[in-house]
Amino acid sequence: MRVITEPVGDVRSVALGLWVANGSADEAPEQAGTSHLLEHMLFRGTPRLSSREVDELFDSLGAEINAATDRETTILYTRVLDMHLERAFAALAEMLVEPAFESLETEREVVLEEIAMYEDDPQDRIFDISGELLYDGHPLGRPVLGSAEVVGAMTPERLRSFHDERYTGPAIVVAAAGSLEHEQIVELARTHLEGLGGAPAPAAPAPAQVRSGGSRFVEKDTEQFHICLGGPGMGREDERRFALRVLEGALGASSSSRLFQLIRERHGLAYSTFTYSNMHEGCGDVGVYVGTRPENLARALELLAGELAQIAADGLSAEEIDRARENLKGRVALSQESSAARMHRIGSSLLLDLPVLTLEETIARIDAVSDADVGELAAQFYAPERLSVAGIGPAEDLFRSAIAPFEGVAAR
Repeated sequence: MRVITEPVGDVRSVALGLWVANGSADEAPEQAGTSHLLEHMLFRGTPRLSSREVDELFDSLGAEINAATDRETTILYTRVLDMHLERAFAALAEMLVEPAFESLETEREVVLEEIAMYEDDPQDRIFDISGELLYDGHPLGRPVLGSAEVVGAMTPERLRSFHDERYTGPAIVVAAAGSLEHEQIVELARTHLEGLGGAPAPAAPAPAQVRSGGSRFVEKDTEQFHICLGGPGMGREDERRFALRVLEGALGASSSSRLFQLIRERHGLAYSTFTYSNMHEGCGDVGVYVGTRPENLARALELLAGELAQIAADGLSAEEIDRARENLKGRVALSQESSAARMHRIGSSLLLDLPVLTLEETIARIDAVSDADVGELAAQFYAPERLSVAGIGPAEDLFRSAIAPFEGVAAR
């Protein structure tokens, strides 16, 4: 087990996270959704604390408590006044080490409702459709929430076995930031987390081969078409990740970015359009999202294809790149005024084997990004013929005709 902390002066709070190297990408198909369901069950009590008593305890401490599961990690975390740190740590550790599974039937229904709610929201669902297309059968392309069939058939015995196999000492990182001393957190970890086993968690899946080209469409009675243009990106260990963040900012991650100005501000074709990326171990993807009405779909995709082709060929201006660079530095610096953001930064970095950079080191990496670095990534990742297209909307024929400008797309 590893412990990482960052003392923060002039605050009275501590953000504490118990990180587990387990997520949906670590599941076999017959386990799809188990990691997320287990995360929910952490709140359903322990042999000594009922679910209600867990809620009452953290409420009485004035603490925030939550959890999250993604494709490679699970985190159980709280933010609490420093005077209550020991009580909060003890309770959080008990929830992680000794979850009770007696309330599985009730919580399973909650998770099934969450899956149904997600299926009803095309603006969420479209990203998983794109992921399924890009990762083409690899576990990284499966939805984090998993399968309603798997969740519906889960038993306490299977869930307990999954917990005991995955929630082991070598898979855990304890991260904390705020009003603390490092040795205090180390001692609390020794005291309250000794019940975890010592076997390493199962090995992560091999990196995916992210596909270029192709399309996938899900017909749904919606007011808008929801579209993701996606393609191969980079792994999180790639030093060019700082250049990619600058490129995303200039391309579509801010209100002054090229695609936002083109699609929304100049032509009024969408309320929401933006760039995004996902970086995993050894692989990743980049993408552009747009939501638009049927009558605007063809024009929006035509403009996106033309602009992306122009950017891939000619790059972005020095002014655009400099503005994106400064915007990224500002957002990074402002985020570090939160003890919770600091805890997430150091905890996720250690768990995922990334360098734990100081704010100054991070800003230096961003400053080192050159215009040429950004141009090279634009040409490599965003040429229209390299992109796949995923869509949700009311009519597949409109989708098929609208994606014609993306030459690498094949019907699927």
